[in-house]
Amino acid sequence: MPLTRKELERRERQMLAPYAQCSADTRGRAHRERPPDWRTHYQRDRDRVIHSRAFRRLEYKTQVFLNGTGDHLRTRLTHTIEVAAIARNIARALRLNEDLAETIALAHDLGHSPFGHKGEEVLDRLMRDHGGFEHNRQSLRVVESLEQKYPRFAGLNLTWEVRESKHETSYDHPSPIGHPASLRSASLEAQVANLADEITYYSHDLDDGLDSGLLSERRLNAEVRIWHDAARSVQKLHGRLPAECRWYFVIRCIIDGEVRDVVRTSERRIRRSGVASADAVRQLPESLIAYSPARQQLNQELRRYLHAHLYYNPKVHEPNQRAVRLMEQLFEYYLRKPGAIGRHARQRVREVGLHRAVCDYIAGMTDRYVALEFERLLGA
Repeated sequence: MPLTRKELERRERQMLAPYAQCSADTRGRAHRERPPDWRTHYQRDRDRVIHSRAFRRLEYKTQVFLNGTGDHLRTRLTHTIEVAAIARNIARALRLNEDLAETIALAHDLGHSPFGHKGEEVLDRLMRDHGGFEHNRQSLRVVESLEQKYPRFAGLNLTWEVRESKHETSYDHPSPIGHPASLRSASLEAQVANLADEITYYSHDLDDGLDSGLLSERRLNAEVRIWHDAARSVQKLHGRLPAECRWYFVIRCIIDGEVRDVVRTSERRIRRSGVASADAVRQLPESLIAYSPARQQLNQELRRYLHAHLYYNPKVHEPNQRAVRLMEQLFEYYLRKPGAIGRHARQRVREVGLHRAVCDYIAGMTDRYVALEFERLLGA
């Protein structure tokens, strides 16, 4: 007999903790659809995210280093896949819904602009008088209206619990589907995906920084405790290793320590809270998924170091600044000549206004498409 959705839902009831979000208890979708036969609702959502255009475009969007500057450097897509893997691991350990945590992780950057956070800052400034720009809210716009794949509705029509995850960043909840106004937090699965994002980008930015030569092991050992402790553990276990292997194992050790700390700390916080359902979690004023205070302090130290020595290093910062100036000039060009934006974007002008339609159009571009459009329209 094939494994049906009903059987998958029954297994969730048996295996997941009482405070996990079971797929059978979803608040549903904005547009009614026939339930899937062989997948849970969240598994369907995961597949819709993976098959979206916005997801595919992440391959050519900057993570830290300008896209295309190195074959081994991370893109927004590889970052997203790594976040999803860590989110699944933490969710599994805490007996939460892995499928929901993974789907939220896969969708978390769908609305990110070209050129990383520098691009986001520029779009927010250009949209200051028109509602601003923030990539989490943009991700919600992508899955609720901007993707155009289905005949009966705009967007991907994801479940409420996946869209709810954007509340984790202190922005508004998605359009309510039986949503009690009193809910204060997102699900534990959303909290897991949020922290998995942080674990991923700090740890793997170390890898890219070393690979690019902008960071050095010597200085990391001397100035960053979390690196020093992990490096000492790796040397004790494996002796002297070749550089690339050594970096990999030190970063692996850091990630493993982060995950262990989050699982142990979060399990204690969940137990002390006494929550017995997913909605009880949503009533709480603060997240239950968290680092220990000691680990949080180490991470803040690492964050300060990366900001000082990587993110604002001229070799990273200046190319990104030059790139976002192209994007800014494109934005102004489209405002003057709206006929130059894509057909779908033009159709939305009457609904959302010219500034938002242009912003949506540019936010959906890849780094290289911005450069191509600039050359085509303004490069002469």
